[in-house]
Amino acid sequence: MTELLQGLVIRTQAGYQDVKTESGIYRCRLRGRLRKGRAEGDLVAVGDQVLIDPLPDMTGSIEEVLPRKSVFSRQLSGVNYEYQQIILANADLAMLVFSCTSPEPSLRMLDRFLVVTERAHIPAMIIVNKIDLCGIEKAREVFSLYEDIGYEVLYVSAETGEGVEEIRFHLAGKITTLAGPSGVGKSSLINQILPGIELETGDVGQESGRGRHTTQVRQLFELPESGYIADVPGLRTLALWDIQGEELDAYFIEIAALVPYCQFNDCSHSHEPGCAVRKAVAQEDIHPGRYDSYLKLRFGSDDLEEDE
Repeated sequence: MTELLQGLVIRTQAGYQDVKTESGIYRCRLRGRLRKGRAEGDLVAVGDQVLIDPLPDMTGSIEEVLPRKSVFSRQLSGVNYEYQQIILANADLAMLVFSCTSPEPSLRMLDRFLVVTERAHIPAMIIVNKIDLCGIEKAREVFSLYEDIGYEVLYVSAETGEGVEEIRFHLAGKITTLAGPSGVGKSSLINQILPGIELETGDVGQESGRGRHTTQVRQLFELPESGYIADVPGLRTLALWDIQGEELDAYFIEIAALVPYCQFNDCSHSHEPGCAVRKAVAQEDIHPGRYDSYLKLRFGSDDLEEDE
C-alpha cells in the first residue's frame, strides 16, 4: 500500500469525490468498507479533510475521513428515516443569501437557516442581494431587524457589482458557503467574485415566483487571495437535523440571552407566567416576526413551502 495523502474534498458528484492534495487533484471513491451498512448521515462531503490511497493515474480511494470541526447540514427530505445530509463540512463562515425582491424574501426561512448555523457554531452573515431592483432603503426596512440583534448584513447587487468587494474581504482565508433559496442570485454572486467561473444562473419563474435550481453538484472554488467558496444546491427547505424543541431557544440569540430570567427553568416562552421572553416581546424588545418564527419551529407548525 502506498503512503496515504491528506487532501481537501473540493467536489462531489454521483459517488465520486475530487480531492485536492499537495500532489494534485485526485478523482476518488469512498473505500467500500466505509460504506457498509446504512449510514445515518453523509460519510464524506465537500470541505472534508480526508486520507486517500493514490494511484499513478490520479485516481484513488478515500481511506479515512478526518474529524470535522463543523457541519452545515439538514435533514434529508423524501425519505422515511432520519438522515443527515451534509451541505458543507468544516465551514468557517455561512453567507446566507436572500433577495430583497424576485423572489420575495421569506424571513421565516432565514430564521431557520440561522438556527442551523447557530447550532453548528458557524458564524453567519446575511447577504441581501438585488438591491438594484428594490433600493437599499426598502431592503433595510426588511432586514435591519437582524442587524439590531447582532448579525452582520451586507446589501449587494450581483447585477451591478455593488458590495462585491466587501464580500471578497470577508471570504479571504476561509471556507465559506453561500446558502439560500433558489433564485436569489448565489451563482451570479460567485460569477462576480470569481470572473471566469461562469456558473449557470436561473431566472425566477413567472408563475411560482420561485427560483429554479441551477447548481447540480457541490464544489469548492479556490479564491485568488486564499480560501474557498462553496456553491451548493438551492434549498427550498432546511429541515432541522437533531434539534429538539426544548433547546431551540438557545439558537435564537436574542431569546437565549433572556432564558435565565424566566420564572421556570423549563419555560417554553409560549404561555408561562413570569416569562422574560414574552415580556420582551410585549415591550417590543424582541421582534414579533422572530418570536413567531420561534413558536412555529418550537411547536412544529412551520411550513416553509408556503412562505417562498
